[in-house]
Amino acid sequence: MAEQVLTERRARAAAPDPDYDWRRIAWLVQVSRAMDRLEEERLVPERKILYQFSARGHDMAQIMLGSRLTQRRDATCGYYRSRPLLLSLGVPIEDALASGMGREGGYSDGRDIGVVFNYPNMSGAPALPMCGGVGAQYTPTAGWAQAIDYYREALGDRSYDEAIAVVLGGDASCATGGFWASLTIATTQKLPMLFYIEDNGYGISVPSTFQTPGGDIAKNLGSFSGLAIFSGDGTDPAETGPLLNKAVAHVRSGQGPALLRLTMPRLEGHSFQDTQTYKSEEVVREEWARDPLPKLKAHLVGALMDEAEWERIEADARAAVEAARAKAEARGVSSPERVLDHVFYEGEMQKMGGQWTHGYRAPRSHEEPKPEGQRINMVTAIRRTLDKELELNPRIVLFGEDIGPKGGVHAVTLGLQDKYGARRVFDTSLNEEGIVGRAVGMALAGLMPVPEIQFRKYAEPATEQINDCGTMRWRTHNRFAAPMVLRIPGGFFKCGDPWHSQTNEVQFVHNPGWHVAVPSNAEDAVGLLRSALRGNDPVVFFEHRAMLDDAWARRPYPGDDYVLPFGRAKKVRHGDAVTIVTWGAMVPRCEEAAKDVSADVIDLRTLMPWDKDIVLDSVRRTRRCLIVHEDLRTGGFGAEIAAIVADEAFLDLDAPVARVTMPDIPSPHNPVLLNWAVPSVERIRAKIDELVGF
Repeated sequence: MAEQVLTERRARAAAPDPDYDWRRIAWLVQVSRAMDRLEEERLVPERKILYQFSARGHDMAQIMLGSRLTQRRDATCGYYRSRPLLLSLGVPIEDALASGMGREGGYSDGRDIGVVFNYPNMSGAPALPMCGGVGAQYTPTAGWAQAIDYYREALGDRSYDEAIAVVLGGDASCATGGFWASLTIATTQKLPMLFYIEDNGYGISVPSTFQTPGGDIAKNLGSFSGLAIFSGDGTDPAETGPLLNKAVAHVRSGQGPALLRLTMPRLEGHSFQDTQTYKSEEVVREEWARDPLPKLKAHLVGALMDEAEWERIEADARAAVEAARAKAEARGVSSPERVLDHVFYEGEMQKMGGQWTHGYRAPRSHEEPKPEGQRINMVTAIRRTLDKELELNPRIVLFGEDIGPKGGVHAVTLGLQDKYGARRVFDTSLNEEGIVGRAVGMALAGLMPVPEIQFRKYAEPATEQINDCGTMRWRTHNRFAAPMVLRIPGGFFKCGDPWHSQTNEVQFVHNPGWHVAVPSNAEDAVGLLRSALRGNDPVVFFEHRAMLDDAWARRPYPGDDYVLPFGRAKKVRHGDAVTIVTWGAMVPRCEEAAKDVSADVIDLRTLMPWDKDIVLDSVRRTRRCLIVHEDLRTGGFGAEIAAIVADEAFLDLDAPVARVTMPDIPSPHNPVLLNWAVPSVERIRAKIDELVGF
């Protein structure tokens, strides 16, 4: 009798969990296997696919995970071995194959590698745009999770109840800064985020013991405060199912983030080209012995279906993949002329991301300033603009290091947390990748994030997220965009140094997809900032430290509805002898240097886009051009302006195009050294005299 009870208990324990649609799981696993086989045996050898990453070994658990993403506000972000998850969310097989072949349509219209996934999924959980960099998926997912919390708690939107954000990563990605930044964000903020870690023991050829001590990230994080840990065998459906249910339920219940580590074999190389010579034959045999597909079959055949049904599912999957291949190959290649589309918003709305896709409509505005009151400094102007737009638009959130109770190290956000609360104006951990990456996720969820990088030099750890954000609209073929306003103070002040006084605006101009604003005064700061906050593209907004409280930069407030369109420069002086092109803190110096000369002094105000027409029109009239900027000479933005003038107005010139810049050195600290290095009124005037007398 006791043996019979034990046998029945074992049978019940092994029975397929009715929470899962096992027939669909079996079919999708077979589809994934058939796609891998087709690519490896035909499409790669025929050079129809250039990058191929097999998901064998990872497929079953990913598809089971996808079946748990049932809430409309759920979202997930994967990496290059995440195609099975995409299939489970509803990505058409044809799109997946066509994307791998770089054909028209698909994830990117042929612009990106086919394994760099995205899926807007308007009726269910979207797959957020993944990136090519390992670990870059973590912080945007944390941003989506924080957006869930914001919609639910700050805006009272009950449709976000129990929604979660899920990020996928391999064990090697647990060594990246993005992983640790997002872990800090999720645990300190108690966010609804699930870390799904696929541990196959290798990062390309490097064993997991090189990525995390002992090769077990779950064990190492066992005492990490605020994080629930789950770990198990991702090849066993009877073990994977309950673990997934527990991990997802924990996050949905509002108890905070969880990490689920599943061990599984990578049954092929890192990519098709990887021969796995770093693995012994014994290791390869052991990995194939853990293949989840036979385990899935053993779990289902006899309990839920018979052998014939299993074989029909396999045959149907192969037939579906072959039919999709024929349709994918019949697609053409996107027209080369179209590859220039969608770097910026051009009137055609993206499918997901940004406040405009959530019904935002900008208030009425005017492009002519309506001065009111006394002159105010740039700090006050920026703060007043942020204050007004926070009042008008509940989707705006401000965050960064020290911007809360302290009000920012430059006092720009002083008092805003008191007025709008810590959910809308909040401090972050000291991690710039986490600041910008979190902003990307928030923007994808429909908020308008305004992150601050405390000083220009500190943006370096965030450069991967900045680049990925800027290229998002283009590389997803306008499926996704992540508009934000990234505020960055920079430049010299009373002194300089290599860490707080850098400008280097050209680095951001060189990142496709970002608008770049460099206001020189309070009025322009108001107009450009408001234009950025109401726009549909990511914007880098430079706040020059020397101009924040400079007397010259003070202007009357131009009105609560004043906007200044990007790409519209301004002449601050008019003349006929020379054209001087500048921006930022160099504008008043150029104005002073040219006071005794008949000169056009042009303040560009934005560098991306920049106003070529006003510069060329002026140069064709004055026949001389001087460019002045604080950035280094070699590769500075002045070189781009000089090249355009040479290309398009060469025959109009009576003198060589000239530049006055910083030398190619970091900003010196001692004021004497700094004043020697930064373009001075005297150096600018000397170059003006040289050009006029040429």
